[in-house]
Amino acid sequence: MIIIYSTSWCPSCTSAKRLLDSKGIKFKEINIEEANISREELTKIAGAATVPQIIINEKPIGGFDKLLELEQNNQLDQIL
Repeated sequence: MIIIYSTSWCPSCTSAKRLLDSKGIKFKEINIEEANISREELTKIAGAATVPQIIINEKPIGGFDKLLELEQNNQLDQIL
């Protein structure tokens, strides 16, 4: 299971969702503004206050840059 913590105005969030969509990978998106999740709470949940924060199989992996790195190194499919 993949969870993406995002905001509606974040271009990196859009890029992360687009990458997963292009691979046909389902994910749950949680908009931190709509869910009233503070940046402090996000840090407790995912280890950082920036968005997107991506969690794969209950393990925080970081943001879009890390997701892209996993994909480019052919590791994303392995950890799913």
